[in-house]
Amino acid sequence: MTIPFSKWQGTGNDFIVIDDRAGTFSMIDEPIVRRLCDRHFGIGSDGLIVVRSPKLDGTAFHMEFLNPDGSRSFCGNGSRCAFAFWRQLQEVPCPVGMAVLFSAYDGEHRAMTLPDGHVAIAMKRPRDHERESERMDLWNTGSPHVVLWVDDPERVDVVTEGRKVRNSERYGVAGVNVNFTAMVDGVVHIRTYERGVEDETLSCGTGVTAAALSARSRGLVSTDEVPILTRGGELRVDLRDGDGSGEVLLCGPAVEVFSGSITI
Repeated sequence: MTIPFSKWQGTGNDFIVIDDRAGTFSMIDEPIVRRLCDRHFGIGSDGLIVVRSPKLDGTAFHMEFLNPDGSRSFCGNGSRCAFAFWRQLQEVPCPVGMAVLFSAYDGEHRAMTLPDGHVAIAMKRPRDHERESERMDLWNTGSPHVVLWVDDPERVDVVTEGRKVRNSERYGVAGVNVNFTAMVDGVVHIRTYERGVEDETLSCGTGVTAAALSARSRGLVSTDEVPILTRGGELRVDLRDGDGSGEVLLCGPAVEVFSGSITI
């Protein structure tokens, strides 16, 4: 089986994206996902995205996201790349600023291209917010995230410390994503250990969103627009009401890296 694909990245969070609107790519199993995402023996990525025909009335497409270990979840940066990829496939260009609905693992989302060329998606209303400790919050922004406020994320051994929290008994077999976060001159700085990838990623959209909500809940930011600096670049989270309980927009670049095909 030969599979055409496109490689995309959003602030260094990179994905293999496959056009399966015709419904021909049915063999999505764990061994294939692991092989495609492997950085030594496959294409290499932080996840695999399959863009399919709409599943729900009123939506433009369905996005299936799989982590490198084959598990399914929602992915913020992956969703932005999926929308940019879908937009590129259209014979009639989707106008800048026009909202498009799509479905994913956790239901419907809204996406649009911004005037600066960046892509914004509406995240789900946050749930399961808990203040774990003086420096730690738990937010579910489509995936569960621990936000751990530290003095300097650059001085943290993210893989070692993140793995400890991810696999701790507190979060069960499924585990949790772990974000090491600090506020520097009004900008949230963040490094993320992602479950499913089982490593640090250069950026994580759901983690960035969790960090912005944590910063707002702790009174560290007072504006609706929260700038975030990841290792892969800058993102912005727009909180459209006072406490972040309503619409939350994740905004940033979505860039095609290359395209090709692979035979399995």
